[in-house]
Amino acid sequence: MASRSLLLGASPISVPNVPAQSRHVRSEAAGRDSCDRQVSGLRVIHGSSFLGSAPRLKVSAVPGRKSAAGGRCRAAAENGQQAGAEDPEKEELKKFEKALLEKKSNELADRIASGEFTVASRRVDRLGWLRRSLANLGPPGRPVAMFLATEERRWRAMVNASMPEARGDIRAIIGQPFFVPLFSLYLVYGGVFRLSFGPKRFVIVSDPVVTKHILRDNARSYSKGILSEILDFVMGQGLIPADGEVWVTRRRTVAPALHRKYVSAMVSLFSECSQRLCDKLERAAEKGEVVEMESLFSRMTLDVIGKAVFNYEFNSLSKDTGIVEAVYVTLREAEVRSTALFPYWKIPPLRVVMPSQRKVSDALKLINSTLNELIAECKKMVEAEDVEFFEEYLNKEDPSILHFLVASGDDVTSKQLRDDLMTMLIAGHETSAAVLTWAFYLLAQHPAAMEKLQAEVDSVLGDRQPAIDDFKKLRFTTRVINEAMRLYPQPPVLIRRALEDDVLGGYPIKQGQDIFISVWNLHHSPELWQDAEDFRPERWPLDGPDPNEVTENFSYLPFGGGQRKCIGDVFATFEVTTAVAMLARRFNFSLAPGAEAVGMTTGATIHTTNGLLMTVSRRTPHLLSPHLPLVLLLLSQKLLLLSPRLLLWLWRMEQLQMQVSLGWQEGTRWELLLKALWQPELLYSIPVEVRETRKASQVSETMGTVHECDAVFFA
Repeated sequence: MASRSLLLGASPISVPNVPAQSRHVRSEAAGRDSCDRQVSGLRVIHGSSFLGSAPRLKVSAVPGRKSAAGGRCRAAAENGQQAGAEDPEKEELKKFEKALLEKKSNELADRIASGEFTVASRRVDRLGWLRRSLANLGPPGRPVAMFLATEERRWRAMVNASMPEARGDIRAIIGQPFFVPLFSLYLVYGGVFRLSFGPKRFVIVSDPVVTKHILRDNARSYSKGILSEILDFVMGQGLIPADGEVWVTRRRTVAPALHRKYVSAMVSLFSECSQRLCDKLERAAEKGEVVEMESLFSRMTLDVIGKAVFNYEFNSLSKDTGIVEAVYVTLREAEVRSTALFPYWKIPPLRVVMPSQRKVSDALKLINSTLNELIAECKKMVEAEDVEFFEEYLNKEDPSILHFLVASGDDVTSKQLRDDLMTMLIAGHETSAAVLTWAFYLLAQHPAAMEKLQAEVDSVLGDRQPAIDDFKKLRFTTRVINEAMRLYPQPPVLIRRALEDDVLGGYPIKQGQDIFISVWNLHHSPELWQDAEDFRPERWPLDGPDPNEVTENFSYLPFGGGQRKCIGDVFATFEVTTAVAMLARRFNFSLAPGAEAVGMTTGATIHTTNGLLMTVSRRTPHLLSPHLPLVLLLLSQKLLLLSPRLLLWLWRMEQLQMQVSLGWQEGTRWELLLKALWQPELLYSIPVEVRETRKASQVSETMGTVHECDAVFFA
């Protein structure tokens, strides 16, 4: 199977409603076979056994790819570089490390399949061993053995009725994406189980029915819990971490800002920022440089969100400024805290002593002061306006969300506005960049899908920028993005905390229980998806509805679900679709030769461990245009005079139509010829029938460079 890097996917299939308590009771042989099959099928190099520390997980994306000397190629001013030479010693070391990681991965599979981590079942097994030993002693041991047999039956009944539990060493998760070992455990213990690390106990949910119960049916009984505590320093009481009445109030205020008129206005912004990235890649393509796409996508989406949310021009694709660096310092700290084992940030002396914490504090001061200035300027602008606020209010000079919130008259403090803006900045920036990163990673490994996407974009857009009505026509492009979000969900885990006692999958849970909903497991489950590891955008019909949590019955959660679903789902989808379409139309992408295998690491979203190093090449035109007759018409008046009847016949037979646009009215005959050779489909974006009865002056005006004396043959 081609380049399966933890790639899972397929159309949903019907799954029998098996009780959760029965799904985790498996024989040792069956468990080992299932786990070995799944883990090896995913081609995961774990880097640790579940009960021991080891290096970071890597995803072996392309077999046989070699590591580049010098490690990760960072983005410089132009974010490009030449591929480095290979170091044989480093290659041998990496091969040894890879073999060691594979060995430990297989050991993990065997130990999970053996039931070693199931706490209660180990007790029952020991009881059974003692019973059999006493029975073998003959008459003296049989009375006790009979008593133990009764106790064993009672214990087994309790095990089947209680939530399965896995224990492990916390070091097993350090240094690797924690959702990967969760997937291995899910394959054995089912959709609901408890994971214990020392005194900490979490409930892991990978069942769509239970997920639906938590996110939608009984959503008011759950809060963000740990997530709110981690993100408080940067998001405060913003939409993502807020709970209770604060969340209800802020959602009612912020959600209307993302109305259709606003999103339509943002499409031109998406195109503008995507064009800046295209220009940057153009220079890299000319020089044959290797580019690190993940950082470029992150910068592009930062530019988008800055203008869209609070009308600030980061211009991060062109230069690094203090505010840009401050934003990234804050983002990195949020990701570190999201996976930290110890809340060091809660200890006041450490916030002063640790250099990283002082740097974060300085970054937050700069960001907050900048936001305060923007809020003050926006309030002055709104006060100077003499416009009545209405449901789809939009200021042409400043269509940002900040302007909408201030103009709405919402009685809110500057602190709350800052929290809202920072929440949208982080959530809207990181997730979109991650989706783009993994979408192009997948397309680079599946050239047939890229060609199909490029053909669709050529047909729908031609050489113009996307408009909002084009998105419903870019069906395959949308399906590629849907599949990328299934294979690499952003985020891979949703965090909740029970506000009251509840029952999940037949198991009672107590108030205060922390719950991890593994979106990764849901999206990768072989029980929920056919060909779960394959990248198949066609799994969803092109003429069908766009897949979401409702159409897929909570087995697919690209933007969460229920009342706390992401309010920027349409915004993000249009932003990513615009970028994919504009980049794919102009360039071909491939993974850089000699680069390290693409690995995963996680924070708020799934990142690559060493960046997404790619080579970019300009798409070459077809040497023979499929619309050669029209090209000949544009060549020169001499060609028209030589064989006018032949050209007229070709014109009629091909039923050629022309696009009337400023771009085609300007330029010499040769410039128009080059455009037609380069992308002939541009001539058909807006069909305008050319009739024989058209006057010479009309033809001359339409074609721009064809003289009136040449057009008489069409009169």
